[in-house]
Amino acid sequence: MSQREQAESTLRKDMLVSVIQNYLKPEEATIEGRLLQLELLAYNFHDSLNLKPLFMDLARQLHTRTGSDTVPMLMRLRRIAREIGDRQRFALELRGDSFRRMVDLEELQKQGNAGVALEPATVTVEGITSDINIRVLGADPAEQDLKIRVEVRPGSPPDAEVTRTEFEVSFYDFPMIDSTHLSSGQRCAIMLSAFGQQTAELATVCFPGEYASLKDRPYYDEVVEQLRLRRGAR
Repeated sequence: MSQREQAESTLRKDMLVSVIQNYLKPEEATIEGRLLQLELLAYNFHDSLNLKPLFMDLARQLHTRTGSDTVPMLMRLRRIAREIGDRQRFALELRGDSFRRMVDLEELQKQGNAGVALEPATVTVEGITSDINIRVLGADPAEQDLKIRVEVRPGSPPDAEVTRTEFEVSFYDFPMIDSTHLSSGQRCAIMLSAFGQQTAELATVCFPGEYASLKDRPYYDEVVEQLRLRRGAR
């Protein structure tokens, strides 16, 4: 079994190096070839690599490109991203808690810089309850992304730190990679699951930190805090 795992790791490493090297040679690769290479990376390394920059770079190239096949390729790019995002979200929902919220884009435009507050939600992961408040601050229909502000307030312990952050979310954000560290050592990820003419849909999933990507190492204070809590529970 050890030899099989080593052989699989070697195969994955060689595959990653080969695809990355070919992808980063724009003078030799066509836009169709880069899309295929990105698809290989996404389906094989989505849980260990942050592929958002590559997705966004290829999307920008397609937006500035003319041709009858541009729109189908852009739809294919977004389909790949949605499939990978949904695959990660489904896996994390089995170990955490999640909810969905609809965004009224017309109301958002009327409110301007004030944004629109979504209905608050309460999630419970490993016995820890947190209140999550999301405010959508803006939308870009051309790029199909939303600017949001998130506040996560733990229900326990009473002196737990409140997490606040702002960021943009698009179809190219993947929950295992693009997640927010919470004071409890857990993670909270928000992804865009739909974007239409009048509404958009956000999916939020909170999960234990050990199920984040391989590159997402826990902070030192998180490890200490988890050990302290486990010791106090005995």
